[in-house]
Amino acid sequence: MSVAPRRPLPPDRAAIARIQSEGRRRALAQAKRAPFFAGALDHVDPDRLDDPAEWAKLPVLDKDRLRAISDAAFYRDFCLPAGDISEFWRSGGSTGRPLFYPRNRADMRHAMDGFARLYDCLGIAAGTRVHCSFPLGIHPVGQMLARAAQGAGLAVNWAGAGTTTPSPLQLELIDKLGAQVWMGMSSYGLHLANLADANGIDLAASAVKMVMCSAEPLSDAKRAKLERAWGASVRDTFGMTEAGMMGCEDLHGPGQGFRVWTDLFHVEVLDPQTLAPLPEGEVGVLVVTPLFTNNVTPFLRWNSGDLVRLTTPPVDPANPFSVFPLVRHAHRTVGFFKVRGVNLNHAEFEDFVFANAAVNDFKAEALAGAGNDVFRVSIEVRRGADGEAARAALVDAVRNRFELTPEVVLLPAGTLAREFESAIKAPRFADRRQ
Repeated sequence: MSVAPRRPLPPDRAAIARIQSEGRRRALAQAKRAPFFAGALDHVDPDRLDDPAEWAKLPVLDKDRLRAISDAAFYRDFCLPAGDISEFWRSGGSTGRPLFYPRNRADMRHAMDGFARLYDCLGIAAGTRVHCSFPLGIHPVGQMLARAAQGAGLAVNWAGAGTTTPSPLQLELIDKLGAQVWMGMSSYGLHLANLADANGIDLAASAVKMVMCSAEPLSDAKRAKLERAWGASVRDTFGMTEAGMMGCEDLHGPGQGFRVWTDLFHVEVLDPQTLAPLPEGEVGVLVVTPLFTNNVTPFLRWNSGDLVRLTTPPVDPANPFSVFPLVRHAHRTVGFFKVRGVNLNHAEFEDFVFANAAVNDFKAEALAGAGNDVFRVSIEVRRGADGEAARAALVDAVRNRFELTPEVVLLPAGTLAREFESAIKAPRFADRRQ
């Protein structure tokens, strides 16, 4: 296949500043073409956008405002005319009405730069065998990562998620084809690991040496569990459909944050309430302006809803990607159960259970009881572990940590793997009290 030339890395931060200066002006000009922004941008001087105070005059756009308009109004008033639409990208998130963002051929060229950089940043060499378990449906991440891998000279198996290729067959193909990199959502990586253990497969003995995740938060506990199960290093990536693939961890600091491609995207961290800029290192909401993937959808100061902190460590001459800043997720979530007066945060509880090496996988349910509500945790334990001891220990650990006594159910190996198989993301939490 023919491979388009990739955008070179900026040699230094001064070069990034020049690209951003031009890109912000173009982003404003693009937005001014859309009826959606009519009258909202006239007070901003396009010749002074390098002044943070002038740039801050631009309104911040969020999901609620886009969801408030009809599909017809979105395509008529927000999207710019384009006769060369290449494909549509489904908006991310699991709530609300999804939108489908048109991408023209120029958007796709620039977007491919962001995806292709991942493999260079992670040191994945040409010829490496990659097994792609990202969904290959209407969300773009799977197709784009697979295309970018091909363009980087990698050998790719387009397996898709378990809804496309059954998980037992995925495990067979990982082994048979000698995959050296597995990429997919972290929850599906854990699902495959649980299925492998239930079937007596030593996944850590496979040829996979790197697990590459995206599309959902990756906590320290999840990372550690993936590393144990796969016997591989784990790297996270970060992007959004409103912009593209924005960055990834590098080999010099896994878990320290994402190197964000600031020659492709302008990023800000703002106070979640006031939307005022925050000092470097403070946690705030991530606001993104695409500099090149805005030919049809002119997103300007898009409030992603992600809570992050941004830092700019010194440039390391040995690491060409160190010209980019680091953005680290705060991993906060609004998901929780309230059971018998106790607020139980989903992400915190998931990390707590996954830190237990005896537990392979779990699901948690809030159930209506005859008197008090019931918090039921169903678990599977690793091969060779004492199931009853693990069950009793988890009851005590949950009671001590969360001040809530759970009903812990021990499941036969493979039960959750079969239950989760039809889901793109494992539904580990369910409130069944309705």
